[in-house]
Amino acid sequence: MARLVVVSNRVSVPSGDGSKRAGGLEVALRPALHKKGGMWFGWSGKVADSQDEVATRTSRHKNVDYVVTDLSNDDYQEYYNGFANRVLWPILHYRLDLAEFARRDLGGYFRVNKHFATELAKILTDDDVIWVHDYHLIPIADALRRLGHANRIGFFLHVPLPSPEVLTSLPNHEQLMPLLLQYDLVGFQTENDAGNFVRYLISEQNGLRREFRVFETSGKHITVTWNGQQTRIGSFAVGIEARGFQRLARRNVRSPLVKELVTSLDGRALVIGVDRLDYSKGLIQRLDAFDMFLARHAEWLGKVTYLQITPKNRSEIPEYADLEEAAGAAAGRINGKYGEVSWTPIRYVNRVYSRSVLAGLYRTARVGLVTPLRDGMNLVAKEYIAAQDPEDPGVLILSRFAGAAIDCRRALLVNPYDPESVAGAIAQALEMPLAERRARHKELLAQVTENDIDKWQRAYLAALQGETDMADEPSLALPPLRSARPAAVYAKKEPGALETPR
Repeated sequence: MARLVVVSNRVSVPSGDGSKRAGGLEVALRPALHKKGGMWFGWSGKVADSQDEVATRTSRHKNVDYVVTDLSNDDYQEYYNGFANRVLWPILHYRLDLAEFARRDLGGYFRVNKHFATELAKILTDDDVIWVHDYHLIPIADALRRLGHANRIGFFLHVPLPSPEVLTSLPNHEQLMPLLLQYDLVGFQTENDAGNFVRYLISEQNGLRREFRVFETSGKHITVTWNGQQTRIGSFAVGIEARGFQRLARRNVRSPLVKELVTSLDGRALVIGVDRLDYSKGLIQRLDAFDMFLARHAEWLGKVTYLQITPKNRSEIPEYADLEEAAGAAAGRINGKYGEVSWTPIRYVNRVYSRSVLAGLYRTARVGLVTPLRDGMNLVAKEYIAAQDPEDPGVLILSRFAGAAIDCRRALLVNPYDPESVAGAIAQALEMPLAERRARHKELLAQVTENDIDKWQRAYLAALQGETDMADEPSLALPPLRSARPAAVYAKKEPGALETPR
């Protein structure tokens, strides 16, 4: 059986004491690796003072090899803080106003991808199946192909892919985006994201670099055929270990920390939000909506507490430092406006909690508030659903701009840019009768359980290895493809055709 090699920007290596860093990528990938075994490769998280001090290390935990490599300080600043998080991240999340491009950073982005490919190439075997994750690593398949590797390589984008009109605002998009056609399979969270990529290729056909032969639609997916090579494009919605998270929530609702929280609430209803400190999560808009809710529903003053857990993120980037200050100020302003000696409307904390603790907190909360301005999927929404007591479930309020909204249509779907909409949904959720809460939760739980993490990884890996026609995936709503004129597109048969920016 072929070995599965997962490649991501960060690698979550289990520590000796059993503690874990449980980000969204880990939640998605660890079950697949534990089930199949294999290797996880990526950045160690360590920054060396100079290139001479950069090292690559290997460790093993259970049936998984963890291979991590360091970055030099220049690489970290240009690749990670620079192009990945100050150009790609904001543009992919429709925040063109926050993108800050420097050609030096683009060069660093390509340089680090080449470094990753060089280190990875040393330990690959010919039959390894390589699964690359997220926007940090778009060029790595191209780098591996140039090194002579003909392995099956798949790519999955965890964040949204915007419309062609937005995507073309990315500087040097014509150099970067066609590199996705060096993969055998390109997967997206939603049908709309996958369609946006194909629409981008069609709309930009005259500006791309090699002759483009034909687009073919086949069943439920798109195959891009060019120069005898094929790249498949499809949507694969990430799920969670729903049944495992249910068990985690049942156990940890009785944990000391959760009991302490319940005692401190003194019978008040709990509204919970859990997000990284990121401008894509809509934190300021959410706080404004809670302010409006309290202003318009005085009957809930003193009877509800909003707990917002927001670990700090990328604090060295100015936009994130500004957001941190603004969110803290907004929470303080609302508490000063409505709070009493015996009641604080908002509990705003910036620390990290384990998944087990969060599971217990979700089960305790009457309302789950998940209102990103744009999100590829958002697994917090699915975890909140799984954590609920079916006999007395809470209500999920969910942004219609999160990928999770496709499966979670029985949540209260809101426009996060409209504070009145969110404020009204908070009131509706708090006042919702038990029968309606049960009915909504039953349908939501069925969706989350059926479309779980195991289904996601099985569907993707089967498609990558050519074992399925992807018939379970939704058909892509695209403009007519066969009438498209021949386009110029970067071709994978000519290694070195695309020069790395200097």
